Amino acid sequence: MARRRRSEDEHENHERWLVSYADFITLLFAFFVVMYAISSVNEGKYRVLSSAIVDAFRTGTAISLQTTPPTGGANTMIEVAQNKPVAKAIKGEQQLKEQARLGSLAIDLQKVMEPLVKGGQVKITQSPKGVTIEIRDSALFPIAQAQPAPQSLQVLAQMAKVLSQVDNPITVEGFTDNIPIRNTFYPSNWELSAARAGSVVRLFVENGIAPARLVAVGRAENLPVADNASEEGRASNRRVSITVRSVAAEDSKPLAVESLDGAATPHANPN
Repeated sequence: MARRRRSEDEHENHERWLVSYADFITLLFAFFVVMYAISSVNEGKYRVLSSAIVDAFRTGTAISLQTTPPTGGANTMIEVAQNKPVAKAIKGEQQLKEQARLGSLAIDLQKVMEPLVKGGQVKITQSPKGVTIEIRDSALFPIAQAQPAPQSLQVLAQMAKVLSQVDNPITVEGFTDNIPIRNTFYPSNWELSAARAGSVVRLFVENGIAPARLVAVGRAENLPVADNASEEGRASNRRVSITVRSVAAEDSKPLAVESLDGAATPHANPN
């Protein structure tokens, strides 16, 4: 019996550690295979996702992708939730920035035209559509004329200097009261209002504003801001309105010109 036990001890396997080592190497190999499989990207689907995201930034449309249900494989693509387009958020931020810039412009205009503002001849307002400067005709033109008065030239030059700080489009509109005019130069209020708007545009161009930014419009007695039954009302209606339009607020739809009484009149976008 002692001889048999001694024989088993002599044949004991001293290389048993190789089994454990082989198991370890196998598991390590399997681990790296799994890691490689997880890190693999389906290049075709990646390009589709990238293209969809770029389109969303450019056009503001929602991201819509045809994806396969998750299978757990290496090429599984996670579906992108159709949340609010990123481009809309960016556009909103741009609008806020432009409103702040136009607000600063309105303050500068207020300083330049402070005497006329205090005298009630100029009114400056800001809305989502832009900054509007309304000037009574008595501050710019002699009665029934479209040639600017000498004292108004400096005011318009100072205004042009401030307006040249931004590159927004500018609409200049001329308005009259409802009393018909008929003389050698202007057969009706249409010609007078258009000529006054054109005179302001010409002076702006002469003072450094790019002509492509400017539009002159004659409104005649339309869109009054006061009752024409009184002299004070007619004086308020005889005016020139200069609007620095907000680029962020404009789109391809027709531009609506809103009067101070809340009515909106659509007309073609001048741009």
